[in-house]
Amino acid sequence: MQLDRIMMVLEYVAAADRPVSATELHKLTEIPKPTCYRALQKLAENGFIEDVEAAGRYAIGHRLRAAVLQGQSNFDVCEATRPFLKEAAGEYDEAVFLSRIRNNGVEIIHVEAPANSRSGFIHPGLGFRPIHACSCSKAILAFAGSDLLMTAMKTPMKQYTDKTYTEIDQLKRDIEQVKVKGYAECLEEIQTGVSSVAVPIFMANVGTIFSIGCIGPVSKFNATKRAEIGASLLGLVGRISQAIQMHAQVAHSAAL
Repeated sequence: MQLDRIMMVLEYVAAADRPVSATELHKLTEIPKPTCYRALQKLAENGFIEDVEAAGRYAIGHRLRAAVLQGQSNFDVCEATRPFLKEAAGEYDEAVFLSRIRNNGVEIIHVEAPANSRSGFIHPGLGFRPIHACSCSKAILAFAGSDLLMTAMKTPMKQYTDKTYTEIDQLKRDIEQVKVKGYAECLEEIQTGVSSVAVPIFMANVGTIFSIGCIGPVSKFNATKRAEIGASLLGLVGRISQAIQMHAQVAHSAAL
């Protein structure tokens, strides 16, 4: 089957404002109906579209949604999430940061500092973070699926402080705790005197490709404070997820 016909079918399904059938696609594209059926079947087998309620009517699938979300630039994601990070930074009086999966790694892409900090704050910086040692990485790692975990297992676990996990079994136990609590912690694992808390941002029908976290000194980030921030961030991620997905949908619609 020719790739251009498969792509034409996919484009029409993606552009439709409702699930469409092979018959409708045949009329829209003038592609022979048997070819439409085969294209739909192939696209569905690979997760790019899905048969809604097994009724022979198709809408975009989880792989296409994931591709759209992962294809958003850092600028677009930051624009969608900035108000929420700014709100959280003001509430906690600490820096709040957004991270994403990128090339089997986790990267901090945006930081919001408190506008009028009463006691100073710690800036985490931007860029990639160690998968085994940072809360933003572990928050994603716990819920992102096996590929990222396999990458973490194959990556040398560099020791940054005497509290850095350097054995895969230690990391696995920590990840299990993240799944139980819903948030990840970094307790002086990268820098002495500095701790952070992060939670995964779950995207409906896609999974976890982003996280949001807060960083501060261990003198302020005791166990109670970390639990409070973790719970607060978990209460915020639903709105952040919706904002990212709405931004992606608007961008996707504008491109069609």
